[in-house]
Amino acid sequence: MTRKTSLSRFGVSLEGDLLERFDAYIASEGYDNRSKAIADLIRKEFVSDDFKKGAIVAGAVTLVYDHHRREVVNRLMDIQHDHGGIIISSQHVHLDHDNCLEIIAVKGRGAEVKLLADALKSVKGVKHATLSVTSAGK
Repeated sequence: MTRKTSLSRFGVSLEGDLLERFDAYIASEGYDNRSKAIADLIRKEFVSDDFKKGAIVAGAVTLVYDHHRREVVNRLMDIQHDHGGIIISSQHVHLDHDNCLEIIAVKGRGAEVKLLADALKSVKGVKHATLSVTSAGK
């Protein structure tokens, strides 16, 4: 079921230099107008707040690791199996002879998602890890 929403207009007063910076930012991001950019910034803050409060979020954990490192693959798999309830899917990519990229799609409470990401990034042999969260569609 789609939810119909009405648009509301409101005015915003900004200092000139702040508006110039904002206009430069939205141009560099490809926005056609300020309204869409403002709405996206507000949504971004709501997602951040939801994540902090433990609401349901969706996201991706990305890892780059040396698959030659002893036990790194087994440890990463064990952790993922321990958190199977929030993992939607994962993708494994061979970057080169030594390095692999793992992309793990997740959906769950913010605290659970962070726990998984923290556990994965702390494994010896993981060179870099990021967590990106977004709305779960609400």
